[in-house]
Amino acid sequence: MASVNKAILIGNLGRDPELRYTPSGAAVCTFSIATTEKWRDKQTNEMKESTNWHNIVFWGKQAELAKQYLTKGSPVYIEGRIQTRSWEDNGVKKYITEIVGQRMQFLGKRGAESTGEHDAPPPPEADAAPPLTEEDDDLPF
Repeated sequence: MASVNKAILIGNLGRDPELRYTPSGAAVCTFSIATTEKWRDKQTNEMKESTNWHNIVFWGKQAELAKQYLTKGSPVYIEGRIQTRSWEDNGVKKYITEIVGQRMQFLGKRGAESTGEHDAPPPPEADAAPPLTEEDDDLPF
C-alpha cells in the first residue's frame, strides 16, 4: 500500500531564519513558524485561539532564499514532509519533529500592505519554473 507524508502550512515566522553550512558545503536553514486557529466557544460565545509552532528545515538554494527574504513575522506558505529525528545529549535521548521543506512561497512582508513599505522587490517563488522564452511559443498547449 502506498503512503503519503505531506504537510502544508501557512504561518508567520517566530524568529529570523538561521543559515549554516555542513562540512561538505550544503546550505541548511532552520526557523519556526506559528499557525493559529480561531473559533467561537459555543457555550460562552467567547473567541478562543490556539497557536501551534512548527520547526522548518530547508536545504540548498531554498535555504539561502529563506535566509535572504524571510525575517521574524514574515508570512510564508510551506510544503514539505514531516520528519522526527532523535539524538543523545548527556545520556538523555531527545527528539524533534520538523517539516523538511520541499516548496515555499513568500507571502509578503507583515504589515507592508498597511504601510505601503517595501524593502526589496517581491521575492521569487522558491521553486518557480524559469520564464518562457520565444522558443517555447510553439508548444502544443
